[in-house]
Amino acid sequence: MPTTLDSVRRHVERLWPLSGAEGWDAPGLLSGDPAAPVERILLAVDAVAATVDEAIGLGADLLLAHHPLLLRGVTSVAEDRYKGALLARLIRADCALIAAHTNADVVADGTSAVLAARLGLTDTSPIVPAPDGITGIGRVGTLAEATTLGALARRLAEVLPATAGGVRAAGDFHQPVSRVALCGGAGDSLLSSEAVRGADVYITADLRHHPASEAREQAMLGGGPALIDVSHWASEWLWLDTAADQLRAALPGVTIEVSELRTDPWDFAILQ
Repeated sequence: MPTTLDSVRRHVERLWPLSGAEGWDAPGLLSGDPAAPVERILLAVDAVAATVDEAIGLGADLLLAHHPLLLRGVTSVAEDRYKGALLARLIRADCALIAAHTNADVVADGTSAVLAARLGLTDTSPIVPAPDGITGIGRVGTLAEATTLGALARRLAEVLPATAGGVRAAGDFHQPVSRVALCGGAGDSLLSSEAVRGADVYITADLRHHPASEAREQAMLGGGPALIDVSHWASEWLWLDTAADQLRAALPGVTIEVSELRTDPWDFAILQ
């Protein structure tokens, strides 16, 4: 019997249960016939024109994206609007769309856990733990060997795929760091959490001016972490390989591929 989209959906929701999603999130099956056969899946962080082109060009039956295309409500899927145009192209090509977002962040091997492992953090735990104490948002742990803020920033630049924005840091280049908190994707909402405040450095993406400035001012007054700001897309892209391996184990008859297209929205930067 061929693998159906509904069967894939069930495996996806077993790996990344919808119960783990934040209340504002919109993961799950976004388009496609549950009875349709699935032989090839493409994984990407974003469902955008480039990854939709790639999925259709590969003959994929499913695009599995981290970010939900319909996260914010729409009142039209007319094809003169990009979300409508993307959905129409996917539907015409018989390529379904599933999103695994915050439900893929909180699991034991989710986005933040993968980044923590790539940095070699030990004794990790969630910044905001779920009741089981294992799953939850973000990760905090200890480097196998203490280093400096500058060296850690350079390590991140090596681990993460290159983007125009690169890696930015707030703090003394030479200050020692050992305890690291991190959150893949946008994580400035965690700046005031006890686990982050107790770390030597906090790594996340999309740090805005005021939260970052206030966190650094408070750190100078009463202690707190240095900050490292990375690309949102890059911080979550690392997870795709782990997700692909899990799907290959669950769906041995299906071809699983990972998009290497850069969907970070910024194209270049000019240093002053």
